[in-house]
Amino acid sequence: MLPGVFYAFLAGFLAALASSSAKLSLGADYLKEVCETGLNIWTERQDSTLDQGPDTTVCDWLHIPLRLLCGGLLFTCNAVMWTFFAKALRHSSSSARATVTTTASNFVFSAFLGHVMFGETHANLWWIGIILTLTGLLVLHGSTPQASMEHVSKKDE
Repeated sequence: MLPGVFYAFLAGFLAALASSSAKLSLGADYLKEVCETGLNIWTERQDSTLDQGPDTTVCDWLHIPLRLLCGGLLFTCNAVMWTFFAKALRHSSSSARATVTTTASNFVFSAFLGHVMFGETHANLWWIGIILTLTGLLVLHGSTPQASMEHVSKKDE
C-alpha cells in the first residue's frame, strides 16, 4: 500500500504544478512582472549608481517564450501525473484511496505553490474544507478493505 500512497502524492504534486504552469502561461502578466523584477535586481547589482530605471523592453518579448515554456510544462506535468496516478491505482488496495489521496495532495500542494509563487491566501472556510478532506482521507486509510476481513473470518472457521 505504501507505493500506492507515494504515487498518489506524487500525482497530486504534479497536478498542482501543472495548474501553476497553466496560471503562468495563460494568466495575467506574472511572467512579465517576474522578468522586470529580475532585471531590476540584476541592474542594481551591476551599477548601483544608475539613476533611471532599467530598460524593460526585453521583458516585452521575453515573456512570450516563457509562457510557451510554461505551456509545455503544463502538458508534460499532466502526462506524467496521469502515469503516476495509474501506478497509484495499480498499487493501492482500492481506487477510492488512490483518488482521494491524489485529490487531497493536489489541494495541499496547490495551496503551497499558490502561496509561494503568487502570494495567494485562503479563507478560513477553505482551511476547514481541507481539514475535513484530510480527516476523511485518514479515516479511509485507517479502514481495512472488506475483502481482507472476509478472508480473515473464513480462516477462523
